[in-house]
Amino acid sequence: MIPINLIIADDHELFRNGLTELLKKYDDVNIIKSVADGNAFFEVIKEHPEIDIVLLDITMPNMDGFEVLKQLKSLNSKIKPVIISMHDDGNYIAKCAKSGAYGYLLKNTDQDELIKVIRIVNKGKKYFSPTIAEKMINFMSDQKVSENILSKKEKEVLGLIAEGLTTKVIASQLFVSSRTIETHRANILKKLEVKNTAELIKKATQLNLI
Repeated sequence: MIPINLIIADDHELFRNGLTELLKKYDDVNIIKSVADGNAFFEVIKEHPEIDIVLLDITMPNMDGFEVLKQLKSLNSKIKPVIISMHDDGNYIAKCAKSGAYGYLLKNTDQDELIKVIRIVNKGKKYFSPTIAEKMINFMSDQKVSENILSKKEKEVLGLIAEGLTTKVIASQLFVSSRTIETHRANILKKLEVKNTAELIKKATQLNLI
């Protein structure tokens, strides 16, 4: 039996240690090392080209999970990333999937699900649980609708609002009246179903509109 060589990248030491002890119970899993950030991860894989899978957290210091995914993709690495995160937001899931993640697990996942995903991914297959897949699909559906609803000018105004510019400054930059900008802003709020600028920025960020 050829073992699955695995590395854990997570900035919480207790979580890393717990995961390591849990996976030691399985004869087909070999933990090469656990690291606290992306920089340390890339140092380890230079010395261990045999690594098959990385269990990767998104929120880490120095280099986060998104950047690790990006670099692995650019290196055309054979290492298969499985995200294990506390974030269950559709935006995070979709972004990770698009960036090359083979799976996405929440940190409250039970060990049977964890080892199942590791074994499936090791065969070169991607796996997202029905719940995770639904969140990703819902996000992608909402995003497509929102992108189509906003006009080109509304997207332009939205971008300037996100930069913190006032109505007067935006009007000056776009060579229109303040009244016109207020109309665009009102239409954007209505289309994205939010009530104020704070909610607007939050939702626009979630939908990758800004």
